[in-house]
Amino acid sequence: MPEGKKVRIRVRTVNCVYVGDFLIPPMRNRVSDAINEEQRLFISLTDVLINDKDRSDFVAINKNLIESIAQL
Repeated sequence: MPEGKKVRIRVRTVNCVYVGDFLIPPMRNRVSDAINEEQRLFISLTDVLINDKDRSDFVAINKNLIESIAQL
């Protein structure tokens, strides 16, 4: 099991809304700290609800498509 803090977030992209669990690495404190890392091109979500109807175990989202992120 990876160390870190798991948080539930909503990610709005140009095409979809994803609600899923995001793992904040142990050396980071906030969602924004982890997402704003320059070397991270995608964010990974687990246990994902897509557009309030479809489910997926895992989704990787290109950061360039993200319009907003909110922690739930």
